[in-house]
Amino acid sequence: MFSRLLIATDLSPASNAVVNCLGGLRAYGAGQCLLMMCLSAQEAMATALSYSIDAFEKAMGVQKEILEKQGFAVETRVVIGSAKSEVTRTADEEDYSLIVVGSQGHSLVGDMLLGGVAYGIIHSARRPVLVIPIRKKHHEENEPGNGCLPVERCAFTRHVLFPTDFSENADHAFAYVEKMAKEGARRVTILHVMDKEHLGHRLEEELVTDRLDTMEKILRSGSGVKIEKRIVYGSPFTEIIRTIREEDVQLVVMGSQGRGFIKEVFLGSVSHNVARTSDAPIMLVPYVR
Repeated sequence: MFSRLLIATDLSPASNAVVNCLGGLRAYGAGQCLLMMCLSAQEAMATALSYSIDAFEKAMGVQKEILEKQGFAVETRVVIGSAKSEVTRTADEEDYSLIVVGSQGHSLVGDMLLGGVAYGIIHSARRPVLVIPIRKKHHEENEPGNGCLPVERCAFTRHVLFPTDFSENADHAFAYVEKMAKEGARRVTILHVMDKEHLGHRLEEELVTDRLDTMEKILRSGSGVKIEKRIVYGSPFTEIIRTIREEDVQLVVMGSQGRGFIKEVFLGSVSHNVARTSDAPIMLVPYVR
């Protein structure tokens, strides 16, 4: 399913944390990785004054070794250009099945890559994007250091959360969840959040229940996955984050845009806000017609 990964790196401690946690994707067929570093023209000029290409190659070699120990075949590449443009273009042109980025970080040359640029990639990507949340270490006031904590939730098969609004984009994302169930996911929670205004609307509740039942049957076919279905009322963002934190979710799969069949806007800004806040990695699936 995810045979080829494109991993955006800026050689920061956050990038190291990202590459250290990707072994769990092997269960979903991941085998080849492109570890890509993008330098803007200005960064390339500044870097030439203080860093040699050997320094970058050595730093990328460390991350390459980490990935190889997890069983990946790894290629490294340094390119000049916008990370958002180069990453998404390369993923399309070279047929990478999943883009991987961290949710924050600071590069060797002083500019943010894993952070603002990560969300630029999300908005422009035509391939699924896996966003890995990174937490920085807390240091004492006089203690130097800029390290990052290891990613705590990267057992990608243990518990997958699929929030849905039954839009076309959500249905497209569900196709990935279906493949995950067949390739080893042990537990899947299907979550639909209804606005409180719909509380007590029996017809709408019945429609939602029927859709969830259909999804459950599809996921159970040919797999031993444990399925949970939930209908909750409230704010989609709040309820998704609550579920992630309380249910030890290891991976969230969501469409990156959409409008529910009972008219509430669910995906889009919600999915991007979840990506900024989630304690668990989140895979955002674009709907490309």
